[in-house]
This record gives sequence, C-alpha cells and structure tokens, in this order.
Amino acid sequence: MSTADAFRAGPGVAGADPSVGPGLLDVLGVAAVVLDADGRITLWSPQAEELFGYSAKEALGRSAAGLLVAEQHLELVVSLFAEVMAGAGPWAGVFPVLHKDGSTRLAEFRNMRLEDREGRLYALGIASDQATLRRVERDLALSMRLVSQSPIGVAVMDTDLRYVLVNPALERLNGLPADQHLGRRVHEALPFLDTDAIESAMREVLTSGLPQLNQVTTGRTPADPYQDHAWSVSLYRLDDLAGRAIGVAASIVDVTEQHKASTAVAQARQRLTLIADASARIGTTLDLDVTARELGEIAVPALADVATVDILDAILADGRPQGAPTDEAVQFRALAIKAAYPTPAALAADPVGSIARYDATRLVTQCVRTGRAMLLAHVSHQDLGRIARDAEAAALLAEAGVHSYLAVPLTARGEVIGVLGLQRTRNPMPFDEDDVLLAGELAARAAVCIDNARWYQKQRHAALTLQRHLLPHEPTRTPGLEIAYRYQPAAAVDEVGGDWFDVISLSGDKTALVVGDVMGSGINAAATMGQLRTVARTLAELDLEPAAVLARLDHTITGLGHTMATCVIAVYDPHRNRCRIATAGHLPPVLTRPGRAPELLDLPTGAPLGVGGVPFETVQFHLGTGDELVLYTDGLVETRDQDIDVRLGALTDLLGQPRRPLEETCDLLLGALRQPADHDDVALLIARTQHT
Repeated sequence: MSTADAFRAGPGVAGADPSVGPGLLDVLGVAAVVLDADGRITLWSPQAEELFGYSAKEALGRSAAGLLVAEQHLELVVSLFAEVMAGAGPWAGVFPVLHKDGSTRLAEFRNMRLEDREGRLYALGIASDQATLRRVERDLALSMRLVSQSPIGVAVMDTDLRYVLVNPALERLNGLPADQHLGRRVHEALPFLDTDAIESAMREVLTSGLPQLNQVTTGRTPADPYQDHAWSVSLYRLDDLAGRAIGVAASIVDVTEQHKASTAVAQARQRLTLIADASARIGTTLDLDVTARELGEIAVPALADVATVDILDAILADGRPQGAPTDEAVQFRALAIKAAYPTPAALAADPVGSIARYDATRLVTQCVRTGRAMLLAHVSHQDLGRIARDAEAAALLAEAGVHSYLAVPLTARGEVIGVLGLQRTRNPMPFDEDDVLLAGELAARAAVCIDNARWYQKQRHAALTLQRHLLPHEPTRTPGLEIAYRYQPAAAVDEVGGDWFDVISLSGDKTALVVGDVMGSGINAAATMGQLRTVARTLAELDLEPAAVLARLDHTITGLGHTMATCVIAVYDPHRNRCRIATAGHLPPVLTRPGRAPELLDLPTGAPLGVGGVPFETVQFHLGTGDELVLYTDGLVETRDQDIDVRLGALTDLLGQPRRPLEETCDLLLGALRQPADHDDVALLIARTQHT
C-alpha cells in the first residue's frame, strides 16, 4: 500500500490520523518547492504561494532563479544549485528572495537532492520566513529556558499520564533524576505519595480542560524520605493548534513551611473552639457524674481517643485534699470513661464508680502529688505498667495500641482534686507540649465545675439530711383518719430544703394536718422549716384555731429576717365529723367525696407568712366517712411551661379515678405530675376519714 493509499484508508490503518489539524509547520509557514535538473519549478506548494506571492500557475515551469533571485545573487545561487545536484550534500542558510510585489524578504532555506526510480534528479527546497522562524525559535528557547531554570518544579505528562518532561527543579524536589521519571506514571516514580488522588486530578483536567490550581498534597519523596513535605500542585491541559489534548502540564512548589504555619493556625483555631465548647458544655448541671462525663465528651475525639476522669476519694469522703506529697498510694474514684470507638483501652480503665488504689510509681499518683502534667509522648511496653492499675490492664492497653499518654491534674481553688487521663491509639500523632497546654486549660475549667458540683452535692446531702431529720419519721396514729404522705426532694442540688408536713395529735382525739413551704432553698431553708414546724406543732398542741396558729407563725417568721413561707393547717374532729382549716398564701387543698368529683376548696387565700399584720380566717366544713383531704406544696403542680389552672385540673382528674389505697394514690400523683428534672421539692399529705 502506498503512503497516499494509507491516508485514504482512514484511521483504521496504523499511524494514520486524518483528524490532525494545524501544527508547528503551519505556524512556521513552511513552503515546499521541487526543481528539475535544469532548475525549473515542477512542484509548488500552497505555502510557497503564501511566502513568495506567486500562484502555482504562475510559478510552474519557470526558472526558480529567474523568478525568485535578484540579478546580483544569480551567480551564487546557480553555483550552490550545481553543488547540490552534483551530490555535494544539502545546503542550508538564509537568503534574500524576491516577492511578487517587488519586495525582498529573507527566507530560511533547506535544499537537498532527490532522485526518482528512473534516475532523474530533482532539488527539494524547503523555506520559511526568517522573521517567523526566529520568533518561534525565541519562544521555544524562552520556554525551555524558563522550564529548565525555573525554581518551580515543572512536569509534562502525555495523554497516558506518563512523564515526557521533567525540569531540574522537579528532579531536586522528588530526589529522582529525569531518566527515572520519563516514561513512568506518578505512582511508579513516586510511590510515597497519594498518587491515586494526583492521577485522578490529572485525568479530570484532561477530560474537562479546566485547570486545577494550588491543590495541596502531602507526603514523602526520596529527596527527604523521613520528613513529611507539602506541595502546591497546579495542573493545566496542553492542547495543539486544533484544540486537541496532547497532555497535562504540572507546576509544583514546595510549601512545607507555609503548610506548617497554616496547619498551626488551624490547630490554634480548633483549640480555641474546643475551649469555647468546653466553657459552654462543661458544668451545665451541678451533678458530679454528669460534669465528669461532659469533660470526657469534650476531650474525645478532639484531643484523645480515650479519656478518663478520676477524683481523689478523700475529697469525696471528707472534702479535704490529701495534704502534702508523700510516697503513699492514692485512692481514686472513677467518675467517667469516654472512648471514640470500642477499644480494649476502655476495659483497662477503672469502672465508673469503683475505687482504685495506685502506688507512687504510677503516673496518676505522681500527677496529683506534684500537681504537674505527666506526658509520655511515645509509650513503650515498660511504660504501660506505669499507666495501668495492674498487669491485666497493661495487656489491654498494649492490645489497644496505646502509643501516647497524658495525665493532667484537675486543680480547683489551688488544690488538686483529681486527674484527667488521655490516651491515643488510632490517632497517629503523639501528644506534644501544645496538647499539654490545651488539656491543662480544659482540666482547669472542668475542675472548678467538678468542685462546684462536689460542694453542692455535699450541701444537698446536708440539706436532705436535715430535712428528713426534721420531718415525721413514722406515721402518727390518729383516731378516725388514715394518713399517707410523701416528701420528694428537687432534682437540682441547690433547690432542696423548704417543704414540710406534719401530723399532730391533739386533745379530744382531734388531729392537726400541716403542710408548708419555706421560700428559698438549701440548708438555710431547711433550718427555717425546722423552726416553723416546731413552732406550729407547739401552737397546735395548745388547741388554738388554725387562723390563730398562722397568726403566731407569721409573727415568728417576721422575726427571722427576710423569710417568707406558705402554709395550710387543718384540724379534724372525728367525733363531730368537722374540719376547720386556714391557709396562708398556700395552694387550695383538694376534697374528694365518694361518688362525687374532686373539688378544690374555696378558701380565703391569705397572705404568706412573713408579710406581717395580715389577718387569717378559719373555715369549717363537714367531713363524712370516706372523704379524703389532699394537702400539697406547689412543687407537685407548678411547672415552667404550663398554666397553674391546667396543672390543678390534672391533679383533680387523677384524684377522680377509682379509689385506691392512699399509698398508691401518693405514688400515682408523684409519678404522673412530677418530672425527673423538676426544680422544686414537694410535700404531699393525704388523709381519709374512717369510722371511729
């Protein structure tokens, strides 16, 4: 098959590509002219017409020298032509030629001899405008010089993403000479890098034609195999003059220092964000265990894979720190464990609520004794024994892959109260001094919250102890009445202490029922409640009218300072089936009668105790057999999101259900009306009349 036949056959023939558009020769405007042995023009290309101005019809058959050469140059041209035709070899050089328009132009020539199968000789002349050629040469030289001398790494990949050009700067960056790049793909030349992402980006640029600029990649190369580096990579598609993709160019700049700086800034921002989150999320309650869990949730996974929070058991036992450092072991109580994922390291930690004793060789002991952080950036096998409580726990830490450890003291008000322990397993980075500072900041903020929760729990315990001590311990046997009662403290630590109830036996088989609520909370409210209960019991035993008892209580509480309370007193006489009742700013009792709907008693409300000088009024009503009187404090019905009338309606609806034992009724009311997070305590007293 001839060459012409091959091109006519189309792309099915190897090497043929009729879709190729303009190329470098078209940019140069290369003209081809063939002369016979006599120097006459036998072939004339379209580019020759563009270069010299003559059409093929005007040029063919004419003497090339007569057409294109000035008279003063004829002798030289004829001599050179003869040498070429005689076989002296090709000739190349710059020569002035005549243009059809009469001007003279410099053209770059290449002349060589041709011979056909019959032995006839011809001369092939290839010419290009010298100015155009010099411009292209300058552009090419500039491009090559820029590539070779640029401090920026430059690579050119073909459409198979194989290196076809690498400049010296890239050789230095990659630590490989050019010949170890050329013909290879990125993953073959640089297996240390994330080559899948790089080659994927190159393919995308080849397909879309859109450049990808300043894409940062990190890794290690043979130039520095022991240190991570960062590079900014920009990718561009290379097209020929026809717009067809012929490869991808990449420019690479080492931005390791800038990357480190930006990474440091990003880490600083993350630390500030973490500290801000800690301020908002730690200490949301005054519950010791919840506060410890919040600290663990902040630390994991942002700072560690596993976090433990332990407090000195002596702090919880007597509220005092252990004192000066000694070589003795220290007892810790585990408050919280948090792990980013299921791991044996969590099993190695002391179970929440347990007490563990650590000797002086353990890092947690040294942490609380010295008040300083204990950092093991790289944990060895021997170090595990200094972290774990025993050999079994050390084996679990080894199985989990703990490679870095940090213990930070929990210091509140100048005293060490516990330890925050941090471990890294999957996180490959070791703890460093920046982590010590961050963990210390978190621990300092959390320690104050933990200490507050600890003190408030002690206050809660004290208030509850006082409250329960001052309330009735055993049900009072009262003629004609069945009694049931409940006291339930508030969920909040600082809202315990003001509610009370009492059942008082009086002369003539009468019984006084008292429910009150001291405004305020804590130990002071509980102590005030105790005083009022004692005074109320003493006055009631004098067989005074309920209104008179309230008047004396009002006088008493006025002398206690800025204290107020609400109270309701009912006196039941079983022989007359009569109940006399008075209230001081208290919610109305509920009266239930068999076969009838429960009703809120319509009583004069009266002013709270402590207002002073306000009269109280006693109301009398009949109580038949089986009637029930329900006295309660506002903690049973008041909520922050519902109107009081709605809540009172819910109370009467519950009491309207079929009769049940009084103890069950108490449980029903508390279970239905109270929520676990209620912020007020409640006293509930129910009395049901019986045959005497």
